[in-house]
Amino acid sequence: MLYLISAHKWSFCFKWEMSVLRRAKTWEISESEDSDHDRKPAPKPKESRQERTADSRDRETRSAEEDSTNLPPPPAGRPSGAASSPPRPDASGAPSPARRRRSKEEVEAERLKAKERKEERERRRAARAREKEERRQEQRRRREAADELRSLRPENCIKSLTVCVEPALLQHEGSDILLDTLAMLEWRCSVESRRVPGSITWTRDLPQQGGDAQACVEEEPLLLVLTPGDFVDVVITVKKMADSGGEETAMGTVLRPLWECLNQGANKAVTMLVTDFESDQRTEESGGGLPEQRLRTNLGMKSRDLEEVLVYLQLYKNISVVFLQSWQDVTDHVCAVTKALSKRPFKLLTERCELPFCVDGSWASGARVERDGSGLRDVWSRQIQQLNRVSPAVASAVTECFPSPRLLLQAYQNLGSEAEKKAMLAGLSVKTEGKERRIGPDISARMYRCLTAENPQLVLD
Repeated sequence: MLYLISAHKWSFCFKWEMSVLRRAKTWEISESEDSDHDRKPAPKPKESRQERTADSRDRETRSAEEDSTNLPPPPAGRPSGAASSPPRPDASGAPSPARRRRSKEEVEAERLKAKERKEERERRRAARAREKEERRQEQRRRREAADELRSLRPENCIKSLTVCVEPALLQHEGSDILLDTLAMLEWRCSVESRRVPGSITWTRDLPQQGGDAQACVEEEPLLLVLTPGDFVDVVITVKKMADSGGEETAMGTVLRPLWECLNQGANKAVTMLVTDFESDQRTEESGGGLPEQRLRTNLGMKSRDLEEVLVYLQLYKNISVVFLQSWQDVTDHVCAVTKALSKRPFKLLTERCELPFCVDGSWASGARVERDGSGLRDVWSRQIQQLNRVSPAVASAVTECFPSPRLLLQAYQNLGSEAEKKAMLAGLSVKTEGKERRIGPDISARMYRCLTAENPQLVLD
């Protein structure tokens, strides 16, 4: 090691002496030039390319030797050749700073922060997915509600109804009028056996959410078509039941299946259609008139007996009796019942709310109340107009005298007797179309009962 350092020093001294000698030969300064040097700087001679190249090489050699002498000694485990190599710069040209090692607490804190950020992203993603699913479910519910409402409209609901005709009715002459009319109206009709012979019933198809099977429900109306002879049997049987105190004994062949159907808990609204299915000339032979009058004349029944039978069937069995002339009247009655059944679901839907007379919408003529309280007087006036036979002029007269219900109640409390309270508003003046009149005791008493009564079933009029 010492030998290498002395060799470097010897080469450095030799090169330095050579450069001095070379410069001495090149620079020859006279004494006259030294004297003029203080007054005027001497022009710098031009160096040749070979001299500049030699000088640059000398400077590079000196800088390399100085760097090698200033280097620290190499570590014990590293070879000697690696001690003289300079440190390798990084990509930016400067040596990279030493990386500080993080502690376990810092690593754990960063891990917890990363975990919290991940959980927060998961929560946001789950919230967005939940909101999206809720919007999808809400849209599905609205679509189903719209489809249900559309299907309950009469023009669409009548398509789900089926008129079921018992095969025994087709044996009568003129029954093709009913079938032809239903086919012309494009209504569904089926001929199938029923529990009550000679009956006409209706069935409705219910919409199903899933599955191919479609549920079918039977409607309440039941029409029982009877001939005059069958109706005589019914009258005789009902007379015996009325005389025996309601015992269902010795029933004829017409009422037995109907009674069995009603006793099984079937919720039916039965209507007996009594008509004569013979030729149309019977009207001229019987002398015309109403079907009921002609029937009484032909059967020889007393008016009192017939009235007793009709009243008993209506009150005790909820059975109505209708007298018709021909199959055309029967067909018209069947069409009327079918149209009523098609309108029934939509009416039930509109009457489902607790207060069906309070209709929602911009056309419901409601009164708007602002945050500052403006509009409360209009609400008070509309509330008074809900009473029967109370016009806007009468309501305006009451609200001008008593702008709020509390003031009116306080006025009632200040009075002593009940009669004075009922007649308190009777003398108020009402102006309508240039005429002036009084409210009157009737409206005044109804206003008092409306505001002070505690019985919810009380009739105001």
